[in-house]
Amino acid sequence: MVSVVQNVAIDCADAYGLAQFWSRVTGRPLGPEDGPGDREVAVRLAEGPVLYFSEVPEPKTIKNRIHLCLRPEDTREREVERLLALGASMVADRRNPDGSGWTVLADPEGNEFCVLRSESDRAAMGS
Repeated sequence: MVSVVQNVAIDCADAYGLAQFWSRVTGRPLGPEDGPGDREVAVRLAEGPVLYFSEVPEPKTIKNRIHLCLRPEDTREREVERLLALGASMVADRRNPDGSGWTVLADPEGNEFCVLRSESDRAAMGS
């Protein structure tokens, strides 16, 4: 017997607002029943678990122990630029001169996530 991951729960101050950000990041819709003012909102991914945003009273205070890692369809550099324009902020640039590495960003509420190399970036490097 095993368990299946149903969702990834993300605590936040504004469930609808943060879910809208992640909807734009992933290109996936909010749940059909979700709307402004809802304390719990979901982003339905094409594959895998749902991103589930739940309002909590306490603010984020430390680095995430679990985070999302994104592999963009476009190049990593273009995706980082797009995400920054959507409202993400730069936390740490772990890109290396040879093209390897990743970028650590934070969503509008400070939750860290990584942007990895795209498949085309990896193919260009031969790895």
